[in-house]
Amino acid sequence: MKRKKAAFVMLLILTGLLSGCSRAGSLPDEPYAEVSRQLFPAPEGAYVGDTMPFVTEDGRLELYYLYDTDHNGQGYHPIYRYSTDDLVGYDDLGMALNYGMMSDPDPALGTGSVLQDQSGLYHLFYTGHNDIGNGGQGKECVMHATSTDRENWTRQPEDTFFAPDNYSRDDFRDPEVFWMDEDGCYWMLIAARDKVLGGVVAKYTSDDLKHWTFEGPFYAPGKQYMLECPDLFCIGDTWYLTYSWDCVTYYAIGESANGPFAAPDDNILDGKGLMDGNGFVFYAAKTAEMGDNTYLCGWIGRAGLSEDSGVYQWAGNVLNHQLVRHEDGTLGVMAPESYMDYFTQDRDFRASKITGSVKIKNNNISLSAKEDEYALADMGTRPAAMLLECDVTLDNDGRAGFAFGGSKDDPSYTALCLDAGRNLLHYEGYEIQDLAEFDPMALTRFDFAEGAVHHVKLVCENEIVVLYIDNMKALSCRISHSIDGAHIGVFADGCSASFSNISMKIPD
Repeated sequence: MKRKKAAFVMLLILTGLLSGCSRAGSLPDEPYAEVSRQLFPAPEGAYVGDTMPFVTEDGRLELYYLYDTDHNGQGYHPIYRYSTDDLVGYDDLGMALNYGMMSDPDPALGTGSVLQDQSGLYHLFYTGHNDIGNGGQGKECVMHATSTDRENWTRQPEDTFFAPDNYSRDDFRDPEVFWMDEDGCYWMLIAARDKVLGGVVAKYTSDDLKHWTFEGPFYAPGKQYMLECPDLFCIGDTWYLTYSWDCVTYYAIGESANGPFAAPDDNILDGKGLMDGNGFVFYAAKTAEMGDNTYLCGWIGRAGLSEDSGVYQWAGNVLNHQLVRHEDGTLGVMAPESYMDYFTQDRDFRASKITGSVKIKNNNISLSAKEDEYALADMGTRPAAMLLECDVTLDNDGRAGFAFGGSKDDPSYTALCLDAGRNLLHYEGYEIQDLAEFDPMALTRFDFAEGAVHHVKLVCENEIVVLYIDNMKALSCRISHSIDGAHIGVFADGCSASFSNISMKIPD
């Protein structure tokens, strides 16, 4: 990754060389206090790994997840769970299932799924992982536990099974189990690796959730080493398969539950990091149906090598998107509708010119800048929890977006960029004047139609900032430069752009 100039901010301030970052025209700083996590929870001193959503009979979402720490021992990743009825505020229900002993198949636990059978018994299917290799049977296997109350789980070791012949014995994980009406039996989808086809989703069937029949590869795109955390669901009359690899959650579309499935040209709904192995922007997402809505439940990775680098490590905070099915059958994402009942208090709109050509009228801001220059307007200290909504237009080859910084203690501004020239959304901690110099590192593809008005929502909670655009795409970020009293603004870099109908709401 090319080095950013942010490291030299203090030097530039001292030498007076920091262009466009004068306090002249800035709005005054306001008090800032971090808020408790309501939208993006994580356990204290630990992190949320792969999620396993389960919706209860009374419509609550129980979000089982792999509990990760920075000091995992020989045993690691017990399964914990949260509970919520609206994706706003979570009850921490603690540990559901601990890992086993080194002599067991599961001293480490991996992803799985929870379901209730027709008799009312609850089932947790999960991955057992043992690096010693289980006596030559392989490092990974599918395991089974049952419960009558979802509080106390009993392992069913006799139901454990390993990869079939011609499949990798070390890559056999993430069972997703559900009842399939049209077949009159249970299905299990597993992330597996065929020795010829490469990464596949394998299919098993069962009548009793104990004895499973291997049905062969269910989906085999021939692209990824593995297709982790597979999930199958239907919206309308269209079937979808989600899976994860390359630090990304992908999806494919099918005409029936049995497919065939094909990935659209752009089958990524949130960000993609470009740092191999450390680009976990939004990962391991599975779906939950609550009411009339389908949600994509995953996690945003924790900060990586440095703050605001666009590099994210495995495991972090819960992150949920609401899915949107478009007329052509493709999927989009939007902020969960329940967020509107959380952000209800209007924050007065204020703005002031910082640099460049800026016109402010009511709650509209127009900006214009020549090539190699930028225009910037400041809207004051960013609240710790905030929903910003606006309509954006920009030149078809321009760069514009949201700026963070400009406080008395740190006058520099970094850029969350709508990049029409490259048809990308991206954030890497680059200062506005450096956007043209460095390559994007954490990005989402988005087609900026020339002259189109794009509707944008920005959901902020402490350092987590999620940008939604046109019910199509999201870019989830950690922006440390947006907290501790930093201001929020809008900018145009070497182009013209307008931000109209700007509203800001905070929780009551």
